[in-house]
Amino acid sequence: MKSYGQYCPISRTAEILGDRWTIHIVRDLLTGTNRFNELIRGNPGLSRALLTRRLRQLVIADVVEQHPDGSYQLTEAGRALEPVVFGLAAWGAQWTFGEPTADELDPDLLVWWLHRQLDTTDLPRPRFVVYIPFEDHPSRYWIVVEDEASICLADPGFDIDVTLHTDRTALYRTYLGRCSLSDAHRRGEVETSGSRDGVKAFFNAFRQSPVSTMVAAASTPREPTT
Repeated sequence: MKSYGQYCPISRTAEILGDRWTIHIVRDLLTGTNRFNELIRGNPGLSRALLTRRLRQLVIADVVEQHPDGSYQLTEAGRALEPVVFGLAAWGAQWTFGEPTADELDPDLLVWWLHRQLDTTDLPRPRFVVYIPFEDHPSRYWIVVEDEASICLADPGFDIDVTLHTDRTALYRTYLGRCSLSDAHRRGEVETSGSRDGVKAFFNAFRQSPVSTMVAAASTPREPTT
């Protein structure tokens, strides 16, 4: 980014974070993504060439460092951006986060986020499979949990433990914290089929977005002032 030419800490920060996709890269690094290909998968529309350039800029700015194993990790300065990034999330949830538009309902991204957040600790082994056939989109997804969770875009041929019956809007709203999974299930917005133990295990493993508490707080009706 071209310098603003202002001796001001806000200007200096904007010069580091203001380029397209940079804040998303920092967001993902803050929430546990640290591999190049994972950063690509979590940001549809970000090219590999541009990600390479942005990571290089963040390394030069001493916000990110690349480890010998190829992973990218935030430096002390990078980790100190957490209140800045999540402060943007809190402001956005309060003032700009209305209903989603059609071009924001990317099912690939939603399932990617969902599988990254699953708490797989207590899921049955050796394998647990979640099937997601969206009602409003032709793509089909299988989340397969073995040693870790992965996504299949074609039937892997394994027994399915839980099927989610929902549309993209309902699952986005649930994942992002507009409502809990239990509330969405009770209203029929996200329905499940499978064995009782399998459904219970999925409910226990489901984790909402890292910004869900902010979205939930902004979605709660305020008491009228007197």
